[in-house]
Amino acid sequence: MAFDVLPGLGAPLRRLEDPRLLTGGGRFTAGLAAPGALQAMFLRSPHAHARIRRVATEAALALPGVVAVITGRDVAGLGHNPAVTEIRDAAGRRHVEPRRLPIPQDRVRHVGEIVAMVLAETLAQARDGAEAVEVDYEPLQAVVRGDDALQPGAPLLHEDAPGNLVCDWQRGDEAAVAAAFAGAAHIARLHHRSPRILAGYLETRAALAQWDAATGRVTLTTPSQGVHLLARVLCDHILLWPREKLRVVTPDVGGGFGPKLPPYPEQALACFAAARLQRDVRWVQDRTEHHLADTHARDLVADAALALDADGRFLAIQVQGVANFGAWVSTVNPTIPTGGMAKVLGGLYDIPAAHIALRCAFSNTAPVDAVRGAGKPEALVLLEGLVDAAARQTGRDPVDLRRLNLLRPDAFPYRTALGYRYDSGDYPALLDAALRLSDEAGFADRRAASAAQGLRRGRGVACHLHGSGGWGDETSLVEVLPDGRIAARTGTQSQGQGHATAYAQVLAATLGVDPARITVEQGDSDRIPRGGGTGGSSSTIISGTTLVLAAEAAIEQGRAAAAEMLEAATVDVAWRDGAYEVVGTDRRIGLAAVAARQGGLEGRADFADTVETWPAGVAVAEVEVDPETGLVVLDRYAAAVDAGTVVNPVLLAGQLHGGWAAGIGQALMEQADYDPEGQLLSATLMDYAMPRAEAVPGFVHGMVPVPSPNNRLGIKGVGELPTNGAPAALANAVLDALARDGVTQVALPMTPERVWRALNGG
Repeated sequence: MAFDVLPGLGAPLRRLEDPRLLTGGGRFTAGLAAPGALQAMFLRSPHAHARIRRVATEAALALPGVVAVITGRDVAGLGHNPAVTEIRDAAGRRHVEPRRLPIPQDRVRHVGEIVAMVLAETLAQARDGAEAVEVDYEPLQAVVRGDDALQPGAPLLHEDAPGNLVCDWQRGDEAAVAAAFAGAAHIARLHHRSPRILAGYLETRAALAQWDAATGRVTLTTPSQGVHLLARVLCDHILLWPREKLRVVTPDVGGGFGPKLPPYPEQALACFAAARLQRDVRWVQDRTEHHLADTHARDLVADAALALDADGRFLAIQVQGVANFGAWVSTVNPTIPTGGMAKVLGGLYDIPAAHIALRCAFSNTAPVDAVRGAGKPEALVLLEGLVDAAARQTGRDPVDLRRLNLLRPDAFPYRTALGYRYDSGDYPALLDAALRLSDEAGFADRRAASAAQGLRRGRGVACHLHGSGGWGDETSLVEVLPDGRIAARTGTQSQGQGHATAYAQVLAATLGVDPARITVEQGDSDRIPRGGGTGGSSSTIISGTTLVLAAEAAIEQGRAAAAEMLEAATVDVAWRDGAYEVVGTDRRIGLAAVAARQGGLEGRADFADTVETWPAGVAVAEVEVDPETGLVVLDRYAAAVDAGTVVNPVLLAGQLHGGWAAGIGQALMEQADYDPEGQLLSATLMDYAMPRAEAVPGFVHGMVPVPSPNNRLGIKGVGELPTNGAPAALANAVLDALARDGVTQVALPMTPERVWRALNGG
């Protein structure tokens, strides 16, 4: 596809939404006024696995202010919260998906699962009511690791999932991989257990369900990553309501990163209670609830191998592992550790054969789903770790080995061994740029200086990419109002990325107006015809290109009126440089004048391009390790990035910095750790470490853009790319620092204790 670089794209425009947000104008769900709303408190299981014998609510209902207590018995007639993606085993059988109600009927399967909902006039009364609910549990044995859950005799979570197996999933050509391994000159092997992580967004989840007695409708206001998915799943599958009974609204959102995409039990129960009691219902999550009940990510254990010929060329890659799904199959998780890994397992390299075999398991832990990167950071830790291991074991320079195997620019479009089609790129140029930005020439001197202080310095390289995803189920509208202002509506959902600015720039470039005249509306299932929401680093691909089409439709709608005003034939009127003009003359008229004459103009368009793009990058991390304490300090981080056409370099830098910080956290400190009984040991921010300013260096980055042919603007989604590469770069840097001490592996997160133990034979 040919792409259009619109004039005005690429300008470093400051975020248009920031003055409002920085002066207290933000509208977040927890801060919305709702006089008279009942306050909800959820009683959650203290057990990872237990049978519910009895739930006694009488004492709670007798307390002042308590209006209702909703238990599993009350929601027995509701429906299942389904996954909206699927995987199948080699025989074509769909993954096992047990029926998941908002409150379980028979037993709880992870700590934090809802047992009852208490509604009261005040939050304090609701809390008192929750404490007064008496639950008789029969504790059962729990299992928390996915590989343990698949062992014979492990506690069974669901009767319809024998052996706790969700799916035995495979992809690739196993025979071709076996043949390549049989003829290989060298095989590098790696074992990796990826730590489970949390999203840690600033704004926790919330729900405000408001009952309209006049219409019998419920309006659910909630932070989300897309109102239409929520409305569809809540109405069609869980609440079993006609669509017209529910309106879903999402105002400002303080971070999403994936876990605000799924429909959760709390949202369904707030709507259910509002309709049942004919009262408004409010719930605001606390931080511990976020840790216990929101979806987690990354829980994977895998063995990987990479085959090379005598010249160092890659022949085949193989991964075998277990993906821990937690207690339930969450919304898009079936395709996260499976397809997410498969998308990027070949990295930036020409690898002729590949095979993945993942057994997916149920366990007594919070459900797992997409978090920034969605299966790809784990895959790239494996791949890039294998490349470094192969270099060490064969006496090759790790950079030279990568350069030898990189795809060349003339290889695109490139079909990977696992069936994915990379669109475009210049990977050798990315590597060269990253090395230059990292001051490769000065590394030896920096390493010597560190050694003089008794410290170990290491450098790690990670070649990485992302395959943008999400749903192109999008209709965008653009209105040119009679006063010349532009109002746009679109179905993706900003969670802080700067959509209002990026979309305004795209529209300003199309319409020839000042971006400040453009407002962007998202997050209302009544006002926006349809939309797939935001996920998979695809928002600007989907909404950006669709808003351009809608703007062009609005321009076309005004062409006849412009011709009349210019006293010319319609065929002689063209749109150029932000105005209608009579071809071959200097007679012009602006869009605002035509809109004023017509009482406004409107265009709408459906998404018509391809969601998938393949942004890529090369990251170089330098660390210092203190062998006395095991402390790892990330001293330098440089990266070269291909994000295709750049709409706004300021927004791009923000996405990169945030993504690198997330990857640094995963590599060095973040772990949602359960004890063997299924108790979450990191249920608060006292126990779950996240990156602080001191852990994040000054980032250096440069662009090597190659536009994508898959959409008309040439954009490549970039939000998850930096998170994909950072953990691999840091893991390789730490092992490079410790190589002279004979350390070949440190489990992530590479905490001081783990590094110290590795150095001391632990």
